[in-house]
Order: sequence, then structure tokens, then C-alpha cells
Amino acid sequence: MNAVTARARAQAALTDLRPRPDDVAADTIAGLARTPKRLPSKYFYDAEGSRLFEAITRQPEYYLTRVELALMETALGPIAQAAGPDVHVVEFGSGSGRKTELLLAGLDHPVAYTPIEISRTALMDSVTRLGQSFPDVQMLPVCADFTRPVPLPAAQHRSRRTLVFFPGSTLGNFREAESVQLLASMRDTMGEAGCALVGIDLDKDPAVLEAAYNDLAGVTAAFTLNLLARLNREIGSDFALDAFHHRAVYARERMRIETALVSDRAQTVHVGEHAFAFEAGEAMQVEISQKYTDASFAALAARAGLRVTHGWNDPTGAFGLRLVQPA
Repeated sequence: MNAVTARARAQAALTDLRPRPDDVAADTIAGLARTPKRLPSKYFYDAEGSRLFEAITRQPEYYLTRVELALMETALGPIAQAAGPDVHVVEFGSGSGRKTELLLAGLDHPVAYTPIEISRTALMDSVTRLGQSFPDVQMLPVCADFTRPVPLPAAQHRSRRTLVFFPGSTLGNFREAESVQLLASMRDTMGEAGCALVGIDLDKDPAVLEAAYNDLAGVTAAFTLNLLARLNREIGSDFALDAFHHRAVYARERMRIETALVSDRAQTVHVGEHAFAFEAGEAMQVEISQKYTDASFAALAARAGLRVTHGWNDPTGAFGLRLVQPA
């Protein structure tokens, strides 16, 4: 199958449930009205944001992607055995699909792949490439916000179970109550016979963590600021891109990286008819990145009606993969 054919098939199968500008504006206004101010990290991933995030994953300080890919390669045999044959893989936030390629190659006869991704560009690029590599796996892309319920397209061939794939420690970008809700939604998606493979970043030296989110090349800072550029373009806000700077620090007591955009001066930002005043030095939270221990993740999964059945860590204990099933 050539690239043109693969893209045509993916386009034909695409379910497009992208957030509309009114939804983006409403989320932005609600976040800016909070104290402290907040912007939703799910809007990082327009085409430029997706490109910048891929660049982040290749920075020397950003160990997460590199370590997780290596872990997947070594653990693929046990993962495939635990998941079983003839699965329908459903991925929350598929990104570029590099990890997915490893997973699909290692599984025993996967019948379908449904990536749920908010960035249409990243989604179509990924399924086009994967469709070429796996012509026997039906590609059923869904362009949507995976944090909300998404009806899954039906596969042509019957699967034995659903395997939800949620790598990259993306779960850590959600607050505790939101994480429980997302895991519960994952449980509904997988069904009683299904399972989920979840990537978790493990608690470690704060210096290592802070370096990963403050790379020397400034790619993460550009990625964070691109959120403001996207909002200006799509909802007509007037964030001054040169009046905010990126800051990421590890909050030890909460075991998480907290990323903010800090106002460099007193200013007012407008979104439609709404005006939001910033003080000089005021931090607007844009992302958290929760870190886990075995005990904290197991407790979180239990609150969503899930239990950890298998676990794999990289040799240094920096990153883990956990297979969970309905309790």
C-alpha cells in the first residue's frame, strides 16, 4: 500500500469530533477566571505544537520518550502474552505513533487500531504511516478530545478484547480527580474483558525532572508559548507572546512538575468581551506532570475500578508500564 492509498483510506475512515472554536474559547475563559489562572494543556497540540513536542522528545534532557521506547522493546513479548491475540487497540492521544508502531508489531494479530487524537494533522500523518506498515490492521482514526466520552467506530473483524494504549505518562497531566475520571472512562472503553497499557513516569531526583522540562535549547519553552499563539489565532485572544516566559519546577510535596507561563509585566488579556488582568510576575498554570510510585498508581487505579495485573520498569527505575484490568 502506498502513502496516497493509505492516506485516502484513513481519510475515508476518519471520525472528526474536534473541539470547535466556541469550545476552546469557553475553556480558555473558564481557566482565566480561576485563581490562580489556568489554561488547558490539551490545546497544546495544534500542528505546530505537535511538531514542537516531537522535537522535545529528542532533547537530551527529556528522558521519558527514549526510556519508554527502550522499555517497550524489551517488554513486548510479555506485553503481547498478557494482552492476548486479536485485540482492537484504542490509543488515547496518539501523537506521532512511534510507540504504537512497536506495539502493533509486537502484538499477536491485532485486528484494528483506533487512535483518538485532538490534532488532526498529527492523527492523519500517524495513521497514514501506520497503514503502510500494517496493511492488515484496520485504521479507524478519531479526531477528538479523548478526555470526553468518544463513541468508538466498529471494526470489520471481531476482536477478542479491547486494549487501551495510553503511553508517555500523559495520565500525569491530569489532576487527581480528573485522572480517576479518565481511568474510569478507559475502563468503560475496554469493557469487562479488556485491559489498558499505561505509561507512568516514576518519582526521582528533582534535578533530573526539572532538566527534562527546561531543556537548554528552549524547545519546551517554545512549545508552551505556542499555546498562546494558537489561542490568539483560533479564538481571537490578544496574549502578548513576548510578555510571558516559561517556568517548570518540581513540587516535591505534590510529586509533580508544575509548568506555568509567567507574566513579565502588568498587562490585560482579552478573550472576546472578557478582560483578564495580570500582575507582573503572576504565574498562569498550563500543565502538571504527576510522578508516581507503585503504591500511588495502584491506589489511583483502584479508585477507577481497575487493578494492576502486570508491571514493567526500565533498568534504572525511571519509567514504568502498567497493565490494568477491571477489578
